[in-house]
Amino acid sequence: MSILEATKAKTKSGAARMGRLFVLELSGGRIHAMNSDGSDQSVIVTGCRFPDGIAVDAEAGHIYWTNMGTLKLNDGSIERANLDGSNRQIIIPNGVTHTPKQLQLERRSGKLYWSDREGMRVMRANLDGTDVETLVQTGQGEDDRSDATRWCVGIAVDPIRRHVYWTQKGPDNAGLGRIFRAGLDFSKGEDGFNRSDIHVLFDDLPEPIDLELDLENGFLYWTDRGDPPFGNTVNRAPVAPAPGRGRAPEILFAGLMEGIGIALDVAGDRMFMTDLGGSVYSAKLDGTEQRTLRYAQGNLTGIAYA
Repeated sequence: MSILEATKAKTKSGAARMGRLFVLELSGGRIHAMNSDGSDQSVIVTGCRFPDGIAVDAEAGHIYWTNMGTLKLNDGSIERANLDGSNRQIIIPNGVTHTPKQLQLERRSGKLYWSDREGMRVMRANLDGTDVETLVQTGQGEDDRSDATRWCVGIAVDPIRRHVYWTQKGPDNAGLGRIFRAGLDFSKGEDGFNRSDIHVLFDDLPEPIDLELDLENGFLYWTDRGDPPFGNTVNRAPVAPAPGRGRAPEILFAGLMEGIGIALDVAGDRMFMTDLGGSVYSAKLDGTEQRTLRYAQGNLTGIAYA
């Protein structure tokens, strides 16, 4: 079976749908590929340096992932490989990004977007790693770096309305997590450290981690690692095109074991999640029909659907 052959699922119209999941294993430094029901699992990449975020470009035949590296050494990196794990190469080398976390690929502009946790940045670059930019800078220096409320973790991109969303998770279980939004383009005379268009959409969250956007239906989804009942959950809330705080989030999925990764298949009415407890889950976009696809797989972080 080729890497793009997959199991069948039902779309809203009842038609057969194919899909493939790519999952990062933090503890083993590996990338797993599997069908969207958890079957036909294989390891396609080994020797990753604490991988956290992953994105797939199925049309071009590439996967991209972030390596957090050794946390205090400022040696994070981003790699690319073919869908079967071959032709592996580093596109963002050590030292360019501190601790890269969630990663998103925006095909229209040919850009990669990611959050840099201890770097306190939201960043982007071309798909080959050139033209690295800092879109948001939340702090500078070691004193700021010790403040977890400045850490950028999750990221999502709306290329239609020209918005970038990101999470600043705050200290563990502190209830200081926030989700922000800003433009993909700078206003005249502004830069990543000085922006007038940053808006807080949600605050006082337990510990928001990864983000995904359903642009078709206008929802923002995220995982939260904080304490129950509001943490270790998957949440969603509608996002309006105008600035301002969003409505209260809706908890769709609870009981995660340190939830991190999330990926959406909007056309197939499905979402997929991972947690540090080592499980891969699926559910409909409204949180119903919950399933555990894999368990005891090590410490899992990012997940992507193709």
